[in-house]
Amino acid sequence: MSAGPSGSTIADAVRLAARAPSLHNSQPWRWEFDGGVLRLFAVPERMLTTTDPGGRQMLISCGATLGHLRDAMAAAGWRSSVARFPDPGNRAHIADITFERSAGVTDADSDRAAAIDRRYTDRLPFGPPPGWPEFEPILRAATDSRDTTVGILPEESHPELAHATRLTGARRRYDSNYHAELHWWTGHVIGGTGVPKTSLVSPREHEQVDIGRQFPTTPEAAAEAGADSPDRAEVLIVSTAGDTPGEHVRSGETLSAVLVESTRAGYATCPLTHLTEVPDSRRAVRRLLDSDHLPQVLVRVGAPPQRERPPERTPRLPLGDILSTTSSGL
Repeated sequence: MSAGPSGSTIADAVRLAARAPSLHNSQPWRWEFDGGVLRLFAVPERMLTTTDPGGRQMLISCGATLGHLRDAMAAAGWRSSVARFPDPGNRAHIADITFERSAGVTDADSDRAAAIDRRYTDRLPFGPPPGWPEFEPILRAATDSRDTTVGILPEESHPELAHATRLTGARRRYDSNYHAELHWWTGHVIGGTGVPKTSLVSPREHEQVDIGRQFPTTPEAAAEAGADSPDRAEVLIVSTAGDTPGEHVRSGETLSAVLVESTRAGYATCPLTHLTEVPDSRRAVRRLLDSDHLPQVLVRVGAPPQRERPPERTPRLPLGDILSTTSSGL
């Protein structure tokens, strides 16, 4: 039996997996490696208790970093086996991952890892994604799962999504705890978490994306070229039959695949979670589905907006804050 991956291989993969999206860049995950098993834990201390009181988005974020981790390890030549929620007495223990050598690393494996590294959440309006009919079968194959469903909402449903966004805003309007939490996590960085000011948009840019979360905005002088163009993105929705923690994690893994494959295709992406945070808006989104599934997370996908310069990378926590190893795993 061959030896497992080295501690440095695991460290590189965890560092790449940390590029996964999370609510307000809270990064609510932690990894432990003992030389044979890599364990993933949720970190409730980084859960946004007003925005995400039940921890659903925390688990979706953990699922996204798990999906990224598997892609990163595949690019390093390792196949992952995942046991989800292995400890019934510890619901923060998300997964145990073991590894065995793969037969080889394909170009697609390498492409996925590269896509993880260059992906970012873009809140500007998008153009229509070129080559979308050819991309759809690729997306379907990459997200095929018995636990989740990925739907593509037709353009005529977008006004209903805008209505659901307004419902969310109305419910949150006088929620001082929500607004305090939002302003704490956005517009500045604290120890490698939070949404930096460079990732925010101007009021004019925000108006062009009528299904985006209402974040603090930047001055109009910082607006990008093309900001007057309305958003023409495709909108994808990840849904599940139920609303269990396991399905939340699986939703995050599917979200990972959507983002990675969309980035590989050259598209810009923006996950949307505010539409499923409030019961009224979640019900409005659910009515758009062709099934009785529950919407978990939506994603805008489209042609990247024009920019004078590349956006700054959103910071991440230091590796030592998210990965610990025992002596046998060094």
